[in-house]
Amino acid sequence: MATTTAPGTAAPAAGPPARKRKTVLGAPLWVGLLFLLPALVLLGALVVYPIGYTVWRSLFGANGSDFVWFDNYTEIFTGSDTQTALKNNAVWVVLAPTVTTALGLMFAVLTERIRWATAFKLVIFMPMAISMLAAGIIFRLVYEADPERGVANAVVVGVHDTFSESSAYPKAKPRPKGDLAAQKGGGFTTKATHDAGSPVALPLVGIKPDELSDAQDAKKPSSAGGEGLVGTVWLDFAKGGGGKPGEVDPGEKALKGVKVEAVKDGEVVASARTASDGTFTLDAEGPVQLRLPASNFTTPYNGVDWLGPSLITPAIIGSYVWMWSGFAMVLIAAGLASVPRELLEAARVDGASEWKVFTRITVPLLAPVLAVVLVTLMINVLKVFDLIWIIAPGSSMDDANVLALELYLSSFGGGSNQGVGSAIGVLLLLLVLPVMYLNVRRMRREARR
Repeated sequence: MATTTAPGTAAPAAGPPARKRKTVLGAPLWVGLLFLLPALVLLGALVVYPIGYTVWRSLFGANGSDFVWFDNYTEIFTGSDTQTALKNNAVWVVLAPTVTTALGLMFAVLTERIRWATAFKLVIFMPMAISMLAAGIIFRLVYEADPERGVANAVVVGVHDTFSESSAYPKAKPRPKGDLAAQKGGGFTTKATHDAGSPVALPLVGIKPDELSDAQDAKKPSSAGGEGLVGTVWLDFAKGGGGKPGEVDPGEKALKGVKVEAVKDGEVVASARTASDGTFTLDAEGPVQLRLPASNFTTPYNGVDWLGPSLITPAIIGSYVWMWSGFAMVLIAAGLASVPRELLEAARVDGASEWKVFTRITVPLLAPVLAVVLVTLMINVLKVFDLIWIIAPGSSMDDANVLALELYLSSFGGGSNQGVGSAIGVLLLLLVLPVMYLNVRRMRREARR
């Protein structure tokens, strides 16, 4: 039935036409989705599907056919290898980003006060151009145990030997059945007592003749009136053999610089060092025993075992800090350039020290930048793998283990248990998500300002 409108009344107004959803540029929404489709397909294929399949695979056993529920996750927190990896990951997350950010802040502030700031920044940032593989090889050589090859131990040994006297002949020992006998704590002491009237022969063996190729021939000990107690210390061995044991024979080499002490009633009454011909003179009245102290024969200091079980993780963290300090410095320097200089100058005019200006003004104003650097590095260290794989030797690999390395070892490195490897991957994802959430929340908060 047709409707009619009463005379004198207006017809009801028609509603506004439905508006089609459009993009920011005014094109239909389906056009924008069409352009996004390739990226969405790649995102699903390369990110969403692998994450979903990894979560599903983590619920199965090593062969992929037995559904084991959460047994793989239980193994992560009960196995000794994964417990070590979790502990080392905690050390990495706390120590590496903190030290790297602190050094980046220090470098960024210092570069504002030096003339060659650009060159300094270039040198600090240059390690970022090196791959993790190359950096691992470099630091494997840096941490080499032999001081003649490893830079770190060369420096440590050089400093140690500057303040501590090194031994002259670490492998020397007395001739068997001779007058010298080993003492507790090292060193050798004569069994008999000696007077100034009789020269003392102190023969030693155990030294390679090649090590004394530049040494002079030993001189036979001789006594002259008023010279005190004299004697000779030498290597009682000559190439080709021959000669009499305990006597200085032609061709036998002198031991220069050996410390000799005269001991009477348990106290040292005189001491001297052998000359280039091995002879020595002690201003002591007999009878005394002669002692060659342990300092002549102790094993030389060879540095620190950087790649040993106790220091392997801090050593690798040091290589990471070397690489990423330049990254932190560049970002912090960019934030420092936007700090209002009038605030800093006003604080200085009011009498604030440079330390207070730094801690009360510079650091609070740089807090957003420092948060970006810190969060970025925290995410990065959770994925660290290649540095540990290259630097850590086989004997210390278990002590340097982290989750990313354990994931590889469990799945492909001989463990042949992709169920546990998938569970470790899910755990890494869960550890990264809170950090990513904080980062996204901070970015949104800054966008609203």
